[in-house]
Amino acid sequence: ALFTLCASFTLGVTGLALHRTHLLSALLCLEGMMLTLFLFTSIWSKQLEALMYLSLPMFLLTFSACEAGAGLALMVATTRTHGTDHLKTLNLLQC
Repeated sequence: ALFTLCASFTLGVTGLALHRTHLLSALLCLEGMMLTLFLFTSIWSKQLEALMYLSLPMFLLTFSACEAGAGLALMVATTRTHGTDHLKTLNLLQC
């Protein structure tokens, strides 16, 4: 189980590092990494059986949902202003 979680997190990192054409694919890689971290903290807190760590996965899932909402809002805003979600056409000096 640990190898599967590490491999899926590594796959998300390499997808984010190597396949950066669209903003939506970058957001999907980030969401996959956050879901992997959620599964890892869920399994970790279940194995520890400590009451203080049981709320950690829910905080992480809440943070992941907020990150996804902010990312989608940024993607809609960039698509409206630039006409595309290609990351290579975005320039911080133009915004």
